[in-house]
Amino acid sequence: MVLRQQHWLIRSTCSAVILDRIVVMNNILIIRLSAIGDVVFASPLIKALRRRYPDAKISWLIEPAAAALLKNNPELDEVILWPKDEWKQLWRERKFLTLAHQLRQFIRRLKSHKFDCAIDLQGLLKSAVWAYFSGAEQRIGLGSKEGSERMMTRVISRQSDNPRIGSEYFGLAQELGLDVAEFEMDIALSAEDEAFPGTGIEYQDYAVICPFTTRPQKHWREERWPVLAENIKAEQNLPVVMLGGPSDLEAAARIAAANPQIINMAGRSSLMQTAALIKHASLLVGVDTGLTHMGIAFNVPTLALFGSTCPYTDTTRANARVLYHKMECSPCRRNPSCDGDFTCMRKIDVDEIMQNVQQVME
Repeated sequence: MVLRQQHWLIRSTCSAVILDRIVVMNNILIIRLSAIGDVVFASPLIKALRRRYPDAKISWLIEPAAAALLKNNPELDEVILWPKDEWKQLWRERKFLTLAHQLRQFIRRLKSHKFDCAIDLQGLLKSAVWAYFSGAEQRIGLGSKEGSERMMTRVISRQSDNPRIGSEYFGLAQELGLDVAEFEMDIALSAEDEAFPGTGIEYQDYAVICPFTTRPQKHWREERWPVLAENIKAEQNLPVVMLGGPSDLEAAARIAAANPQIINMAGRSSLMQTAALIKHASLLVGVDTGLTHMGIAFNVPTLALFGSTCPYTDTTRANARVLYHKMECSPCRRNPSCDGDFTCMRKIDVDEIMQNVQQVME
């Protein structure tokens, strides 16, 4: 009797493993809707999944603003756009019937893919709902919260003590039994993007600075960027290209006015053209933003300036490092308590950066 029970248990366990492998192999949906930096951090999962499931169809659901990061990746079969802004506009215009029709069409399209497994990397309600409506039998959530865990069949906790860049996605890959031996960020550029110098100078003969991000407590002191650019030009003989988006135009203009030698490309290149400028740079210095993380992804000598957010300290690159002065209040994230002083960022001075520039360049 005992032997029969053990045999049944072993057979059931093996069947579950085989079933899990068959289900996951067929059709996989990755969900990470937004945040350029997190899409970059999560990009190693594509190759890791492809190595384990070479015949699977792998799709990624994402907002249009960050979709360009994925569209040229040869390991992805499809990039599915979530038209959040279009729907918000329909809501504002009170076109509720049109919105309802588009929602039904979108859900119908998701279900038509017949996904076997949906992996929600965002872990929020807005992402989990699409994992649920995808119809996937297996729905795996990464650090699911806001009630989204109820829509998952399995929740994997985020890595909290691993200093590695993109540690939560690395941990997820390990939990899923994927090969993490070469778990590197992967941004695929088109030939057209690669051909965009845009600056009037040759590739490899410039440094880039990325001063802009979403929250003021993550910014470095604005008045120090012109001084830093002057030092980089003097000590490394590299002109400095400033990168940013359309929302950064005013701040970029102030920085460029204080140092006219800075080549101001803020708002003048697409996301992937900006990525190409980063890929071919000789040096990158930036704050905690997606563009800075791209420097590490492309193996460019990179210095990342962190303050209010808890940084990764293991960049996985010998030529990239994080500058961070931990305070008693660190990390404050979205709730700074320093009355706008942002002391942790102020403690990073030009001299400290230039000392590290020399080291990462070597």
